[in-house]
Amino acid sequence: MNEELIKNLSKEINISEKRISSALKLLEEGATIPFIARYRKEVTDNLNEEEIKLISDEYKRNMNLLERKLSVIKLIDEKGMLTEELKNEIMSKTKLVEVEDLYLPYKEKKKTKGTEAIKMGLEPLAKKIMSFPTNGDLDLLVKPYNMDKEKALTNAGYIISEWISDNAYYRKWIRNYIYNKAFIETKIKKNAIDENKTYEMYYNFKEQFKYLKHYRCLAINRAEKEGVISVNLDYNIEDIISFLESKVIKNDKSFVVDVVKTSIKDSLKRLIIPSIEREVRSEITLKSEEKAIGTFSKNLYNLLLTRPIKGTRVLGFDPAFRTGCKLAALDENGNLLEIGVIYPHEPKNDKIGSTKALREMILKHNINLIAIGNGTASRESESFVAEAIKGLDVKYIITSEAGASVYSASNLAIEEFPDLTVEKRSAVSIGRRVQDPLSELVKIDPKSIGVGEYQYDVNQKNLSEALDYTVENVVNKVGVNINTASSSILKRISGMTKKAVESIMTFKANNKFTKREELKSIKGITPKIYEQSVGFLRVIGVNPLDNTGVHPESYDEALKVIKYLNLDLKDIQTNEFKEVLNTLDINKLNKELNINIYLLESIIKELKEPGMDPRDDLEMPLLKSNILTINDLKVGEELEGTVRNVASFGAFIDIGLHDDALLHISKMSKKFVSDPLEIVSVGDIVKVYVDKIEKDKNKVSLTLIKEN
Repeated sequence: MNEELIKNLSKEINISEKRISSALKLLEEGATIPFIARYRKEVTDNLNEEEIKLISDEYKRNMNLLERKLSVIKLIDEKGMLTEELKNEIMSKTKLVEVEDLYLPYKEKKKTKGTEAIKMGLEPLAKKIMSFPTNGDLDLLVKPYNMDKEKALTNAGYIISEWISDNAYYRKWIRNYIYNKAFIETKIKKNAIDENKTYEMYYNFKEQFKYLKHYRCLAINRAEKEGVISVNLDYNIEDIISFLESKVIKNDKSFVVDVVKTSIKDSLKRLIIPSIEREVRSEITLKSEEKAIGTFSKNLYNLLLTRPIKGTRVLGFDPAFRTGCKLAALDENGNLLEIGVIYPHEPKNDKIGSTKALREMILKHNINLIAIGNGTASRESESFVAEAIKGLDVKYIITSEAGASVYSASNLAIEEFPDLTVEKRSAVSIGRRVQDPLSELVKIDPKSIGVGEYQYDVNQKNLSEALDYTVENVVNKVGVNINTASSSILKRISGMTKKAVESIMTFKANNKFTKREELKSIKGITPKIYEQSVGFLRVIGVNPLDNTGVHPESYDEALKVIKYLNLDLKDIQTNEFKEVLNTLDINKLNKELNINIYLLESIIKELKEPGMDPRDDLEMPLLKSNILTINDLKVGEELEGTVRNVASFGAFIDIGLHDDALLHISKMSKKFVSDPLEIVSVGDIVKVYVDKIEKDKNKVSLTLIKEN
């Protein structure tokens, strides 16, 4: 670990050097972020997952920057041109682009106008021009070079242009000027094709560059890439020219001033402006991508934490028109009981036969809930289901089917249901999403779950890494029952490897875990894997502590607490046991037993709620038994809805209509809201009011602000 980097990082993120060093040491030793956050609080002084991730990411970024600095210093030194002053200046930079600016004058150049001019022997002429002589004239100046005057001055000017462009100070000033002063302008291109007018707002758009919203930046980039618009940065070039003239021209009385002014303009037009504009647009794009990825990650986090509807028999309903609606009856554990297909919609329109088949399946398998996918024919299917179930003790729910088709065609789905078609597997997936959203969604590539914005316009590697981290964070937060867990969810457990998961699944094919310790005998479970993973795995067996988040390394401390309180571990599920824990003085207990306070708090929390699923504290999904149409609505009406997606400009709410209604950011509060995620999250059940109804467009706008 680099102590200097840690010191700088501490100032940058406002976390003590000691805590940063502790976290980095654990990460170097192979500990995962979920493990450190949950089981090493006493080492890091209670750092949480976000803080540890920030430390890890920023330290890596700073290490990469340091490595590039050292590489640049080495390259310049090899040329024999390194000075102590230059070395210190390189080491002081905090941005990669500024390091590259300093390296530019020493970088090996490809064939350029300047290098060709140097080959022509004109570098001495360029140096004489830059000395700003006052005696003589241009004819005398170029005479020794046996060359046409204009040719000599033009080519010497190319050398001067490159010198100006290579100046790190000039580049930094110009970069800051453009970033802070420029306006971004977009215009529709001649003969542009934008059939759905997707980019209409950018046909003639102008906004100050540094205030450009991240979603607008990504939309502009996409529209430009698709050839719909042209993009231009508008600023006063004369300000930049004046700045360079004031710095470059040392004597405005010299007869070479016009030559240098020409070189300044050439340097700007040909060398500086194109690269600086690319750099500032790249910088704002990077920030925009980070924001979009962050929004996707938060939406995914909340979706994965959707409360499961446990102990319920569910009928998965995958809607369709021509190919029929696929039905999958599932028992309480998600096991497939029966598959069926009905044709209530066009072209067959067999509503009577479909109603009969649906009701028979519901009664045969004691179905409590129908989960209808929200894709094609969803609302038509909802209308059919609402009518068909009248008189039955069954409700329905609309659930997102994003990614269900991806899972259904995957090797995992084929292995699980080799005899089913892709569509029938989708019906199973839709039903299981209600019973245990997390277990089902982990089978799908997070990018296919569809709760992001501009997800295909951002760096896909960065997106995948962020979403994978989010999935792993949630899985470890919830914990899994090792005996019922799929390989898809086990591979997301802290420290797990592919080989270890395969060995566990092989063992489970003919056996059942009765205690956590049995994991140690599984092939591929190294001591490190066991340490990192076991606390997140639940075993309902001989030891009640195995079904808690207490790590086996702390069982002695947990038993010490239980003994001190005159409790019996076998009574852990009783109200009396919980009551004692709720009334104890934890600070007194800390002094008496000399157990680290963070560990003690964690043990008490787990003993209070053994086997607790943190999702059980969340809101219950919205269950329905009747249909809503746009004609049923009136402005000001109060409704309940489910947040399906959150974007930068607002949230999309399922209130039961064909399309989700928009809750615009401006309608979320009477106060200014900078980010919709401050107000709502994916999966939230929200009370909303109808703000606007556009029947011709089949659109409804909502508000959270109740009018008096």
